[in-house]
Amino acid sequence: MSAEPTRRRVRPSLEVVEPVGKRILIRKDEDRKQTRTGIHLPDKIEIPTITGRVVAVSAQVGRDEDYPIKDYDRVLFNPKHAIPVDLEGDNRLFVIPIEDVVAVFRRGGDADGR
Repeated sequence: MSAEPTRRRVRPSLEVVEPVGKRILIRKDEDRKQTRTGIHLPDKIEIPTITGRVVAVSAQVGRDEDYPIKDYDRVLFNPKHAIPVDLEGDNRLFVIPIEDVVAVFRRGGDADGR
């Protein structure tokens, strides 16, 4: 038998980003490498994407009925004031002021309008 002490694996804790004020956290959609008509673009050229999925909503936005945005909604946003959050290697997380969200994509048949 070995006299070595057993090592416990320590799991790294997950970081949580909670937006404050009138802000939301989004994960930007990937930039497209192909046009809608099927033309493949060279690696150096991408169509800039200004859409993404809501990852977290601040408490202030969540309570405000004027902003019908919830987690996992797909949104169109103005990237001018987007603040990148460096948690992932691909750096697609951004904190966005709620005023920069210009549209929320909804399915036509949703009963509650969401």
